[in-house]
Amino acid sequence: MPRIAAAQTPEFREDVDAALTYALAVIADAQAQGAELLVFPEGYLQGYLTDEPRARRHALNLSSPEFAAILVRLPTAGPTIVLGLIEEEHGHLFNTAVVLRHGKLVGRYRKTHLLAGETCFTPGTDTPAFEAGGVRFGVNICYDTNFPGAAQAVADTGGALLVCAANNMMKRPTAEHWRDRHNPARADRCRETGLWLISSDVTGEREGRIAWGPTAVLNPEGEVVAQLPLDQPGLLVFEMP
Repeated sequence: MPRIAAAQTPEFREDVDAALTYALAVIADAQAQGAELLVFPEGYLQGYLTDEPRARRHALNLSSPEFAAILVRLPTAGPTIVLGLIEEEHGHLFNTAVVLRHGKLVGRYRKTHLLAGETCFTPGTDTPAFEAGGVRFGVNICYDTNFPGAAQAVADTGGALLVCAANNMMKRPTAEHWRDRHNPARADRCRETGLWLISSDVTGEREGRIAWGPTAVLNPEGEVVAQLPLDQPGLLVFEMP
């Protein structure tokens, strides 16, 4: 049975080295626990930056020496990694989740459905399929999971698992409103498609904002079968039937 994992992390902003150092410790922990797939939050590497000058300053072209230097630091064994970052290509910015295996880039998914505050990003158009531990999976990024078509696109590739990279660091009133609504919305996608779902999110507080998660696993019936506590970093490891 494949073992899948998701990290619930502190929020790192404009500090790629600190984010990568933290990620390497999480990867080592996941590898020690036999995880074959490990998911990190939306925009994890540079932070969820929606101010265009700031996002552009920290964006990474996946063909650049800077991104190659990040790949070199990753282990050459262990789980396939889904990692949120800000990508630049041909002058456009994308809210992207890259899929990495043994220090190499396997592919990427670009967020398709963008919030009103994400005008600095260009929406993605493709839903690629990936594989880890014998499980075929696809990616949605946070707000994508509010749209049935985004999950259905993963199911249409023959996927069994929907990976949700999220970042729900919100102003406190908004966070309180949404605190217990993320999993029910994602559960709808599971029931509609028959997919399993694993989510990864940030947690912590910053400048009147708060993030609780959730980082969880839902089965095809939409039931939460594993979840981390809402208010602390951690690593969720789950043996998927």
